[in-house]
Amino acid sequence: MRKVIVCLVLALSSCGGGPSSATDAFEARAREVAERWQGSADDRAWRDGFVALEVLNPHGWNHARRVPAWVNRSSHNGAWRLATELPTGSPTRADVRWPDGEVSPVPVVSAARAYAEFSGPADPIEEECPAKGCRPLRVTGAELGEVPLETSRGRIRVPAWMFTVEGVEQKKVHVAVDPSAVTPRPERTRGGEEEVMAYELVPGKPRELLLRYGYGACDTVRGPRAYETGDLVVVDMDERDTSSGEPCLLIRKSATATVTLARPLGDRLVLDLGTGLPVLRGLNGRYDDGGS
Repeated sequence: MRKVIVCLVLALSSCGGGPSSATDAFEARAREVAERWQGSADDRAWRDGFVALEVLNPHGWNHARRVPAWVNRSSHNGAWRLATELPTGSPTRADVRWPDGEVSPVPVVSAARAYAEFSGPADPIEEECPAKGCRPLRVTGAELGEVPLETSRGRIRVPAWMFTVEGVEQKKVHVAVDPSAVTPRPERTRGGEEEVMAYELVPGKPRELLLRYGYGACDTVRGPRAYETGDLVVVDMDERDTSSGEPCLLIRKSATATVTLARPLGDRLVLDLGTGLPVLRGLNGRYDDGGS
């Protein structure tokens, strides 16, 4: 009875389960996330290396309009035909300029290697060609150009081979950066669930961040939290399942909330507590795989 009375008097602040213990648990976890990331190979690559935030060659057509259905079908089935000699003697390296002005040389693949990489059939082939076969995709020319690419250090322009295809208005584009120069995106901590999907600076309020976060249909969200160091800011949302054991729809929703920092963000990275990975700036949904 005495212990119960003490807990009631202290409003659970020192008996576990109250706001103070939740804050302590968040800070302990955030400190662990920050210490794991700070100075790691992932940290160095993210800040100073070449970490692409997009697949280098997802489809490879450089026009706003979609290519005709027969083009995609033929490409999927590997119906490519080389009707010209590809350029030789092209540069083996090219410079990429980062948003901060730094320039880095990257290795460049040849037009022949690029053609070999995209001209084979998909594996597995889900949509077979019609009985009469696919319409051949005849390559009649190739030249080296540039295309934009999103990276951990910002948007840059990278060398790319532009292939002319007979009867197709769009160019077939293949990023020419050798994959050996690109560091894969870091992997989330085992069992980690993404909490904060993206952030944006609040105009005129340098200490505030607008966070986009995900939550369950039966969750109660108590607000964002931030843990700060000199180089990092770890953020999360305090979510509690309030379904009380009742059936709940497995629906993931998204919303935004503002968190106030002790000082302006500056050049510090923002990390998600759940995954231990950097949160990408921009609430327009270019990178995240959920939300609205």
